[in-house]
Amino acid sequence: MEVHQVIKRLLITEKSTIQREEANKYFFEVDRRANKMEIEKAVEKLFNVKVVDVRVMQVLGKKTRRGRITGQKRSWKKAIVTLVAGNRIEITEGA
Repeated sequence: MEVHQVIKRLLITEKSTIQREEANKYFFEVDRRANKMEIEKAVEKLFNVKVVDVRVMQVLGKKTRRGRITGQKRSWKKAIVTLVAGNRIEITEGA
C-alpha cells in the first residue's frame, strides 16, 4: 500500500492536543487495511521523524436517525503514534 493511502488525515481534537504536548503522541485516521508496520513506515517517510510505538483501534460508526429513516456513519481506524523525544510534526491549524 502506498504511503499516501495509509494515512488519511491528522486528527486534531482536544484530547489529541493534550497528548501531543505532554507525551509526544499524534492521532491519525488511517486506512482500515493498514497494519502497525505500514503505519509506522508511512509516518516516518512522510514527516521525517522516528516512531517509537504505534497503537491502533477500530472506531465503530454511530447509528444516526433523521425522522423515520435510520442509518449508520462509516466505521474507521485510528492510530496513535508515539514519536522519539525531540521529534515533532509541524501542524498548521486553521491556515
